[in-house]
Amino acid sequence: MSDIVDWTIIGPAFVAGLLVLSTHVPLGQEVLKRGIIFIDLAIAQVAGLGVIAAYTMDWDHDGIEVQLAAVSAALVAAAGLNWTEKRWPGIQEPLIGILFILAATGGILLLAGNPHGSEHLKELLVGQILWQTWSSLLPIAVLSTIVLVAWLWLGPQTRAFNFYPIFAVVVTASVQIVGIYLVFASLIIPALATMGIRRGNRLIAGYVVGSVAYLLGIIVSLVLDLPTGAVIVWSMAAVALLAGLVMSDKGRPA
Repeated sequence: MSDIVDWTIIGPAFVAGLLVLSTHVPLGQEVLKRGIIFIDLAIAQVAGLGVIAAYTMDWDHDGIEVQLAAVSAALVAAAGLNWTEKRWPGIQEPLIGILFILAATGGILLLAGNPHGSEHLKELLVGQILWQTWSSLLPIAVLSTIVLVAWLWLGPQTRAFNFYPIFAVVVTASVQIVGIYLVFASLIIPALATMGIRRGNRLIAGYVVGSVAYLLGIIVSLVLDLPTGAVIVWSMAAVALLAGLVMSDKGRPA
């Protein structure tokens, strides 16, 4: 097992997961509070569409242009959803679903003539967490720190006003590291697992659930030679189920 589990790979991958969790756990709790569960999938898919559009124009995959395309697409989508939430709050969730499917099929159409299209789609869905290096994580660490400090410092009303643009920027950065599936899992599963906590620190509990799931999923995927992103999603669901049963205060006397 020691020959299979390489900590030079596990280390950066695990830290990448921790950086994603640092912002996604509090934002995920806000998503559940607002009842807009699939917004992360929609924004992530739109950011992915921006990346795909940049690829079709033969821009450098590691260049700043791709990042600008992704974040611009996500911010436009976030601004649109912010507007629809105020104008048609009763149908916000269906509109989010429509945005998701339009972005998903738009990416397929853009890659229809690309011989590497399926590879690009797979990268956006499951991510490349095992390919992260310490240097590649530095910009994400800086961004995550800024966003997390700002989010925790802002008051409830200011958070509500800035939710969509902050969400768009964070998801855009995360989707290129861990993929769309793990972005959704990191936002929703730890937040959902800790909903039953009436006492104590729900935020810390969410971080613990996500961290254990990432580490376990990375190790299991390497040992069994399975796709890492998919294994982490299943690992997070299993850890969250156990944590939800153990940590829930439901039914306990106040």
